[in-house]
Amino acid sequence: MSAACLCTAAVRGHLDDMTKHLLRDLEHLKQQLLLLGSMVEGAILKATTALLDRRPELSSAVMHGDDAIDAREVQIEEECLKILALHQPVAIDLRYIVAVLKVNNDLERMGDLACNIAARADELLRHDAVRLPPEFGTMVETVRRMVRDTLDALIKSDVRIAKTVLAADDLVDQIHRQMFTEMHALLRQRPVDVEVPISILSASRNLERIADQCTNIAEDVIFQVEGEIVRHRRVR
Repeated sequence: MSAACLCTAAVRGHLDDMTKHLLRDLEHLKQQLLLLGSMVEGAILKATTALLDRRPELSSAVMHGDDAIDAREVQIEEECLKILALHQPVAIDLRYIVAVLKVNNDLERMGDLACNIAARADELLRHDAVRLPPEFGTMVETVRRMVRDTLDALIKSDVRIAKTVLAADDLVDQIHRQMFTEMHALLRQRPVDVEVPISILSASRNLERIADQCTNIAEDVIFQVEGEIVRHRRVR
């Protein structure tokens, strides 16, 4: 075999090794991101259950678990930067890293919003229980489903599921606007307990923001798969 052929074979082998290492690192990154997503989903479930069922032990668990979510977010960001520096990925691999960086930040923010909801749950425990509007329960369930679908779209790189998340956001926005009317009526009934409608509205606002973070992630899934930016135009 000539020296040129030997050189070509060595380069090809080196490139194959680099590809294997990149794929391994990307798979590890994916697992870390899914673990973060699972932690955030659990925090949102606990926070909303604490709010609906008046369970202080769940709101406390959310508060104490936030540091672990923050630490995981930092770890994933460092992993992304390491992959960019070592492998210098291009095309779809580069889009994936960019999407992970954005999703990572969105998930951490969702964890913070879950803490806010848990805090509102604790505030409501200081007052007599009130009957929440049925629309609020619909809002909670819709947001929970959006979180599940968002993570599912992320795992499967499924654009179809991502688009259902974008569509569900409209219902959450509609209910959040309706909550202002509902809480105004509650305030007329119980004018001395102004903290109650304020806390419920705050929880509603944080749910609406979780839904917004879900849409951000869904948009990033579409970008990762199709290379299309849909941030400024909703997909129906």
